[in-house]
Amino acid sequence: MLLTAVVETAEAVGATRSRLAKIDALAALLRQLEPEEIPIAVGFLTASPRQGRIGVGWRSLSSVDADHAAEPTLTIEEVDEALDTLAEASGAGSVAVRGGALRDLASRATPAEWEFLTRVILGELRTGALEGVLLDAIARASDRDAAVVRRAAMLSGDLGQTARLALTGRADELAAIGLEVGRAVLPMLASTASTVTEAVGSVGEASVEYKLDGARIQVHRYGDDVRIFTRNLADITDRLPEVVEVVRGMPVHAVILDGETLALDENDAPRPFQDTMSRFGAGLQRAQGPDFTVLHPWFFDVLHVDGRDLLDEPLRVRREELGRIAPDHRIPGEVTGDPAVAERLTAEALDAGHEGVVVKAIESTYAAGRRGSSWIKVKPVHTFDLVVLAAEWGYGRRTGWLSNLHLGALDATGEFGGGFVMVGKTFKGLTDALLAWQTDRFQELAVRETPGTVWLPPEIVVEIAIDGVQRSPRYPGGLALRFARVKRYRDDKRPEEADTIQTLRRMLRG
Repeated sequence: MLLTAVVETAEAVGATRSRLAKIDALAALLRQLEPEEIPIAVGFLTASPRQGRIGVGWRSLSSVDADHAAEPTLTIEEVDEALDTLAEASGAGSVAVRGGALRDLASRATPAEWEFLTRVILGELRTGALEGVLLDAIARASDRDAAVVRRAAMLSGDLGQTARLALTGRADELAAIGLEVGRAVLPMLASTASTVTEAVGSVGEASVEYKLDGARIQVHRYGDDVRIFTRNLADITDRLPEVVEVVRGMPVHAVILDGETLALDENDAPRPFQDTMSRFGAGLQRAQGPDFTVLHPWFFDVLHVDGRDLLDEPLRVRREELGRIAPDHRIPGEVTGDPAVAERLTAEALDAGHEGVVVKAIESTYAAGRRGSSWIKVKPVHTFDLVVLAAEWGYGRRTGWLSNLHLGALDATGEFGGGFVMVGKTFKGLTDALLAWQTDRFQELAVRETPGTVWLPPEIVVEIAIDGVQRSPRYPGGLALRFARVKRYRDDKRPEEADTIQTLRRMLRG
């Protein structure tokens, strides 16, 4: 297939706010693809080419000097081969190899195709073709059940290959995709409520559990082999030997656990989140000196035990299994339908230095990769995970630093065109250390620059505390954050896990 067909589809999807129209356009394209082209096209449409990050940034792309083709002739497989060349270039001479490959690709692409490819490579393709829309399009194009397609994608962790199997394989092959010990799955996510009474009223009888200020981990064990994944599915096993030791001590042969890990101080109170995340960097410092941060694991769910998948079992059953295999490492909580008990648990969690609680419907199943209404997090202070869209250069004492952040919320329904919707700016809460870090990091990631502002791909998640929201015509979502301030950067979260504009808009009605 010619690349221009993908470009035209992306343009059509980006031009409409109708979710159904987006699905129709994507499904029509998917039906025309050859089997080997399907994963490639899906990667382009989600700005996630199968090669991943290929070491090419905005400066390299903007400096390409080439005359573009007058007519489209470039196929998507030829583009995929060019991205292979770019991704594989390393060592001495790699800059020249990348430069030549980019010039060749640019000269073979039309202006519209090159603009599209630039946005794909930079990860800033904002068409509203988020994974949820594309999953529905895959189901439409393949005439498969949408729930089966979604489950297969979440459990395999590969949207492109799921699309290929749905479109070219048998229905039973797609349905057969399940949990595999050692292969990470996308975690279940929680929605947000203002009070624990509201949350309990919404879900009924629930497991009310402490919300720890730690890092999400998913742990797989088969025999003595233990693998630990972050919420972004990165393998960090070699960095957390103390967690490996804990899980090896459990009375099981095969298990998949969902939980958190965090550092504690001498009084067993949680240390700052950044102390925990310092262990997630590149490489583990083995020296057991005074600065070495020991991490402690706590688990709140179990997805598989010794050949038995528990995804579709109610939380009540999963809690019982977790209590059996990891009684000393289960996150504190109680099962209750009484708001007064839930309020007491919230107070206890806060007194212990934690963030709040998560209220989980006791009969709920585990919806991998979904943010449903059966898990609800409650924090006394309104905090939201947003995406940094740009940053402005500071002035006065902050001259030379990138300071004022442009913040975006996820448009989960496509109501505002998909992608991320700007909801406000803030420079509050930034320490000198954070200012220095973000100045260096943002310039590395920049996709373009305008006077006074550096624009970023929507991939850095930051936790923002706010006093509320207010109606505002300034931003496309019709609201603005009130008294926004930075709490921390969330290296453990993907942009797809950011809070939504729909969630923020519900606060206008609160």
